[in-house]
Amino acid sequence: MCGIVGYVGHRQAQEVLLDGLHRLEYRGYDSAGIVTLGKGPTLLRASGKVAELGEKVAQHGTADTVGIGHTRWATHGEPNETNAHPHQSGDIYLVHNGIIENYKELKAEMKEQHFASETDSEVLAALVHSLYDESTPLESAVGQALKLVEGTYGIAVVSVREPEKIVVARKGSPLIIGIGNGETIIASDASALLGHTDEAIYLNDGELAVCTADTVDLQNMSAQKLSPKVEKIEASMAAIQKQGYDHFLLKEIMEQPETLQSTLKGRVSPREHKAHLGGLNMTEKQLAGVEHVLIVACGTASYAGMLAAYYIERLNDKVTVQVEIASEFRYRTFHLPKKSVALIVSQSGETADTLACLREIKKRGVRTLGVVNAVGSTIAREVDGGVYVHAGPEISVASTKAFTSQVAAMVVFGIQLAQAKSTDNKAIPKYIKELWQLPAEIKKVLSVMPPQIEEIAKRYAHYDNSFYLGRDVMYPTALEGALKLKETSYVHTEGQAAGELKHGSLALVDDRFFEVMLIRDDELLDKSLSNLAEINARGGHVIVITNSDRDIDAETVIQVPTKLTLMTPLVMNVVQQLLAYYIAVARGTDVDHPRNLAKSVTVE
Repeated sequence: MCGIVGYVGHRQAQEVLLDGLHRLEYRGYDSAGIVTLGKGPTLLRASGKVAELGEKVAQHGTADTVGIGHTRWATHGEPNETNAHPHQSGDIYLVHNGIIENYKELKAEMKEQHFASETDSEVLAALVHSLYDESTPLESAVGQALKLVEGTYGIAVVSVREPEKIVVARKGSPLIIGIGNGETIIASDASALLGHTDEAIYLNDGELAVCTADTVDLQNMSAQKLSPKVEKIEASMAAIQKQGYDHFLLKEIMEQPETLQSTLKGRVSPREHKAHLGGLNMTEKQLAGVEHVLIVACGTASYAGMLAAYYIERLNDKVTVQVEIASEFRYRTFHLPKKSVALIVSQSGETADTLACLREIKKRGVRTLGVVNAVGSTIAREVDGGVYVHAGPEISVASTKAFTSQVAAMVVFGIQLAQAKSTDNKAIPKYIKELWQLPAEIKKVLSVMPPQIEEIAKRYAHYDNSFYLGRDVMYPTALEGALKLKETSYVHTEGQAAGELKHGSLALVDDRFFEVMLIRDDELLDKSLSNLAEINARGGHVIVITNSDRDIDAETVIQVPTKLTLMTPLVMNVVQQLLAYYIAVARGTDVDHPRNLAKSVTVE
């Protein structure tokens, strides 16, 4: 959630750190700060945006070539300058992502220490300082301190006494070390390294590294040396720039035809009626033996799992599919049947609750498969197999293109499962054909519909309440649409199954609400129209998004031009993404950085 940057090399550290923090803004934060070391430490912190920190840097510029920086998303202590990182204790300066669960106990033991902030992170800085005597190297003090803490952390630490090094360590919170030419760049996200280097070391849990301009010495918490694995960063600078769009959210919506093609490329063959995910690390026999599929995820990824579940079970009528929200599932006493496989779905690959579920599921001997976007992420490294969705960096907090690619990848998995179980599944060719046509169908919608959606959005932007409704595959699509609207525009929004209206929510229909109904032209069309009539009879203000050419009685009807039948939810979802975007713009919200939210949820 928070962002870490670090630099040691030959360039002006403040400039590199500030640039890195700007690139990490999308992760969500409420304050920022940097410290650099030279003739003396220069500590600058600011509440609010990185731009405010930039103003302070302009007034207090230095030629220092070593430093660390941070964007903070408040957990312990309110968002203000005092609680902003880096935190100081004596010669020590520290930035920290994560949560120190036993910080109160540790704080109580350091009675002589004065604490300026309300944060758990300052306690960790003080703990390192208490162990940092004249004969102890910085890395030893950091390693000793981390043995005493409970919780999660990604940290970077510098000392005035040893200004040539940065010590970093991780447990449950990502850290990446970029290897440059006579310089080393540290970040919690690869986006901060782009343009500096394309070579990086991804720290694993329980690892600590001592970084200088020319070296990276990796070790475990017992101070045993490790051999670092240097990997290529696949993303490009262009992928993290707006490229003429007003917001990253709109850019990422419009990118979906191309990113979806990247997801499907080499995996779906309409000519041969075959689908294949190469990274599952499962034989045909193992796939054929699967009887139960568990999908575990949070937020948008969980709705992607819910939608994909409909397709997987229809392609495999003898396979049960179970979708669980990771933040709840990890604390339940759950049983997994024999012959289960678990799909672990996460855009970032770092989602704390999802990662915890992955580890618990693996303990039970169940095979885990990742559906992940971020290359080199923790989930991607810890699963038994899986697939990168190749949607590219997603900068806007609200996920759009990752959702589309996650669903598509899981449908390909469902097809591959069906292929392994039967050579005579007559549904497979149609699913493959529609998946292959899907990027072009989405492109068609995006090429003609944005002006229409923008005008509709302006008419509904004054509402503070909304329902999103759908049946069958349109139900999880409605849940995802509701999430997009609430997180981008701050409109109170509920997504639910249309058939549940009469079980309570119909009581809320009045002039304070507008409703979005997703109606697919299928065997449930008449039932959906019946639900629509119930809302109309009570004075509702309904926007219908549909692929049907029937004459539909609603305040606003958006007809989606598509020839698809199976994959229509993903086409119609693009329309509701645009609707959420344009309503947010009309309401004047911070579209890419919604208040109180962060892109990657790496703490509970």
